[in-house]
Amino acid sequence: MATYKKRGNKVKGNNNEVKSAVEQNSTTAEVFNTLDETASRSEAWVIKNQQNIFIVLGLIVIGILGYLGYLKFVNEPNEKMAADELAFPKQYFDKAIISTVSADSLFVMSLEGGEGKYGFVDIADEFSGTKSGNLANYYAGISYLKLKQYEEGIDYLEKFNSEDELLGPVAKGAIGDAFADLNQLEDALNYYEQAANLRTNDFSTPLFLFKAGNMALELDKASKAVSHFERIKKDFPNSEEAKNIDIYISKATYSK
Repeated sequence: MATYKKRGNKVKGNNNEVKSAVEQNSTTAEVFNTLDETASRSEAWVIKNQQNIFIVLGLIVIGILGYLGYLKFVNEPNEKMAADELAFPKQYFDKAIISTVSADSLFVMSLEGGEGKYGFVDIADEFSGTKSGNLANYYAGISYLKLKQYEEGIDYLEKFNSEDELLGPVAKGAIGDAFADLNQLEDALNYYEQAANLRTNDFSTPLFLFKAGNMALELDKASKAVSHFERIKKDFPNSEEAKNIDIYISKATYSK
């Protein structure tokens, strides 16, 4: 009976494939070796510099804790104190706005304070980093404008910052009014345009576009005036300023 010898398993693939597999394994090994070396160097660097690392981390932690402590024990009490102080001059300011007789003396009282209480000027200075200190700049600026002290009013209003939908534009527009009263018409136009573009709403935007348009006409900038008036007509047709806007558009158009 014939018997057959079993064939041995041969490695499949040609020599090039075998060579490629060997090279790939070799490359992978080199990558891992490189990673190991890099890790070792990093570990050695950390060990060598661990004291400096701990110092830096400690300083960061101290800084964070210090900031939180400042907010809790310094900023919050200052905010409350500033808000309490603001109530006194604010009552005189509110009375002055609606008064027809003694408005000037009321505005002076709101600015300078009295009865041992701060006025807007002192609050803006003493609590400059607080929300109420910032508001004091606004009220001081408006008070000075009402007293026709335009330069002082501009100074305080320019210090005022607000994300409020109306207060920010109104402050910019008030600066424009001050420059108009000082007969600095280019500056007035600039601030009216800033006020119109600072926020978009149905009250301040058409109001200051209208003022900007009229100021542009006064400066013989008819094209700019037409642009401001037409924006009122297009974007704010229900505003008070839009009621007779076609008259102003025509006036500006024929002034070109």
